[in-house]
Amino acid sequence: MDGLIHDQIRDLDVLVVGAGFGGIYTLHKLRNEQGLDVVAIDKAGGVGGTWYWNKYPGALSDSQSFVYQYSFDRDLYTNNTWTHRFIKGPEVLAYLNKVVDRFGLREHIHLETGMTEAVWDELSGTWTVRTDRGITYRARFLVTGLGILSATNTPEIHGIEHFEGRVVHSGAWPEELDLTGKRVGVIGNGSTGNQIITATAPIAGHLISFQRSPQYSVPVGNREVSPEQLRADHDNFDATWEQVRNSSVAMGFEESTIETFSVSAEERERIFQEAWDKGGGFQFMFGTFCDIATDEAANEEAAKFIRRKIGEIVQDPETARKLTPTDMYARRPLCDSGFYEAFNRPNVSLVNVKENPIVRMTRKGIVTEDGTEHELDVLVFATGFDAVDGNYMRVDLKGRDGKLISQHWNDGPTSYLGVATSGFPNMFMILGPNGPFTNLPPTIEAQVEFITDTIRKVAATETGRIDLRPEAEADWTETCREVAAATVFGKVDSWIFGANIPGKKRSVLFYLGGLGEYRKIVAAEVAAGYPSFVTKSPPLPLGAAHPKRTSQPFRTATQH
Repeated sequence: MDGLIHDQIRDLDVLVVGAGFGGIYTLHKLRNEQGLDVVAIDKAGGVGGTWYWNKYPGALSDSQSFVYQYSFDRDLYTNNTWTHRFIKGPEVLAYLNKVVDRFGLREHIHLETGMTEAVWDELSGTWTVRTDRGITYRARFLVTGLGILSATNTPEIHGIEHFEGRVVHSGAWPEELDLTGKRVGVIGNGSTGNQIITATAPIAGHLISFQRSPQYSVPVGNREVSPEQLRADHDNFDATWEQVRNSSVAMGFEESTIETFSVSAEERERIFQEAWDKGGGFQFMFGTFCDIATDEAANEEAAKFIRRKIGEIVQDPETARKLTPTDMYARRPLCDSGFYEAFNRPNVSLVNVKENPIVRMTRKGIVTEDGTEHELDVLVFATGFDAVDGNYMRVDLKGRDGKLISQHWNDGPTSYLGVATSGFPNMFMILGPNGPFTNLPPTIEAQVEFITDTIRKVAATETGRIDLRPEAEADWTETCREVAAATVFGKVDSWIFGANIPGKKRSVLFYLGGLGEYRKIVAAEVAAGYPSFVTKSPPLPLGAAHPKRTSQPFRTATQH
């Protein structure tokens, strides 16, 4: 879209917001399969969602390549090639562009167009969506694929405006930025910070990691895929995706059914070492033993193994101490391409900002509490995102009776199945609050297929509208809380519960019961005729019977 468009209104069947994995598949399902008038908008200058913005050095999926893609089209899958066990950021972006062109979607995606306001009109049963390009869309249905990791989180540092170097966030990486020979500071050492530090250490003049909380990380094991392995992956299409859809974390490996203390200490060591040598963060947590995510004693066994490895790898004892976590192994399971080894380089140093906090910034760099001025050319914020609901809070999104979604979520973001929230009729979310914590493409496919099939059915009803029952949202929220409470993940502060955002209320943001169980719940909802929803005209009836759902954490992985 060239130039600013003023006062233009376009009527649609469906408006899709976002052109990542979810938005692209939704557009294909609704336009190509249902023949509806659908447009997707995205504030980015290209398709790809998260992968358009995250062009930082070392960007890599933590899902294996053979399952970090779509499965809805076998020919698309078997005609695709991947070179390594884990897929690099540029390859993901090229893949998504190929999908857009394969299915003729590009002309229906309006780029550099951000949603600024969306308002539900009860009388007409439509959404009016205003954009920063001056064009307004009126649509019967609104589908939001805003991304769970796209609302960047940038901490405030006193004096940052005086810094004469460059400040960048990993989630909006400038393509032309070259860190070769530069003095680079990286704040943050989660998945993204880990990757940036590892990729930048060999080329930077000097690199300083400003670390708040040390992380557990295991090798990624990103080996080349042989032609024979690629052919086997293509041939095993049906078995692969059957396993993925019925698994817990949907990462393409068989999750363990062995309890940690059911084997000897020597056997535990062998299993952990085998997983360490093979590589993969989720595989280490879920492919070794079935209770690492649910039992504190089992979790400590895995943690002790990784701590011991850090001590063996990092040569300087004080640096090793700072890099070694003492809390539970209960954040997103990380993997790396030589993260700990990077700190053995003479041009890499580490500042523990809990022990030695950042005080302010100057023209030259960062001053820490001990009085040291760390001179920098580039400061990188690898500080993550206001995850899951962050992008919703940054838009004037108004449902029934003009109620803002920020008001509806005042006590924390909620939904049913991560796809619908009460009081916002004919609106569906892809990866909304309390969706499954898994490899994302197969979860996106499950949600998009539910959403698009529901739109097809609702569009044929007399009222042409659907809304979620409040009690269904409350029940699902409680289910997600109960499942999370049975895991170790809630016992540490992490973005999985919104704890990375100062002032944000800690809440459950994901369903931790696994993709297989989630798909069963979705299938039961459809088979029962959508009992959690109403398709009648307002007012919304209250108090109708709604079955209480029960679930268990990562059930596929932990039940045997």
